[in-house]
Amino acid sequence: MEQRTRAGIAALAIGVIFLFVQLGALALVEPFKDAGLQATENPQNAGNSVLYVAALLVMTGFMLLAFKYDLDVVIRGFIVLTGGYIGFIVLSAIVPASILPIAGASGLAWAAAAAIVIGLVVHPEWYVIDAAGIVMGAGAAGLFGISFGVLPALVLLSALAVYDAISVYGTEHMLTLAEGVMDLRVPVVLVVPLSLSYSFLDAGAPASVAEDEDESNAEESVATDGEKVDNGGSDDEKTDGPETEGEEADDEPDPLDREALFIGLGDAVIPTVLVASAAFFAPETVPTFAVPGIALPLTAATAMVGTFLGLAILLRMVLNGRAHAGLPLLNGGAIGGYLVGALASGLTLVQALGV
Repeated sequence: MEQRTRAGIAALAIGVIFLFVQLGALALVEPFKDAGLQATENPQNAGNSVLYVAALLVMTGFMLLAFKYDLDVVIRGFIVLTGGYIGFIVLSAIVPASILPIAGASGLAWAAAAAIVIGLVVHPEWYVIDAAGIVMGAGAAGLFGISFGVLPALVLLSALAVYDAISVYGTEHMLTLAEGVMDLRVPVVLVVPLSLSYSFLDAGAPASVAEDEDESNAEESVATDGEKVDNGGSDDEKTDGPETEGEEADDEPDPLDREALFIGLGDAVIPTVLVASAAFFAPETVPTFAVPGIALPLTAATAMVGTFLGLAILLRMVLNGRAHAGLPLLNGGAIGGYLVGALASGLTLVQALGV
């Protein structure tokens, strides 16, 4: 199978991961509500978004310091335990505590939490990371979706899109952060291989994700949710460039010559927050589609469509070998799609914005 076809299939697989996260979040909003997991007293308060962004900045600073002082094990332990905790919350919300009850929750919830933690510690292969990432992503997006009304969600997505662009194209501090995260083998970055023989465990340590302007053969990197990751692993082959005046030009890397595609989990989670919020807080006048097990208002459906349009553009740019921040396109697509659906539902712009 030629490399372009492999890359196309991998890009499609990323779309499937996004779909699982979004459908999972939509399926969880009602169980989370019934379980009393709404994290804010007033979901319509846009100040909640400001607090979240501030917390994100603090966490980013903490992670950068941890990587600088070789405290990687602290970050890895925190993320692994967070994955287990979210898995426990998800299963606790959908499985009655009366089924194999243990310490006030179903034994299945405890088993799910243990499976995620053990899997990420013992065998963090790409499929373990992706499976854990889908559960974490759906759970996190569902929790934020019921805790952030539409206006706070719109503020959150807009702020993080700007922050992502600045951190990738301006300060570039996310390059350092993502370089450290890649070595942790945790579901902060999802992995989609281009061949069945690929092993994330056996792959060499990713080269620096920063673009080196002083070296002609520096590797390109992919920006997703402020997460910069190596496009093709550490062993990308170079293709010979044309010869000019008898001298061979510098070799240029083939954007499609890579072992796997990588994308930040946050790229799937953040736009899905708006999808879940649009579904949970949709006015009764908004048309709803009958999806098995899910109530899907038009506003949420169009936000999903907008997210996938942004994802398609992002992946096309990535496969052309360019580095890009993910959230400006993904969040922009989700916001645009939501507004189209809201206006098509007969809501005014003021009503759509939740002002």
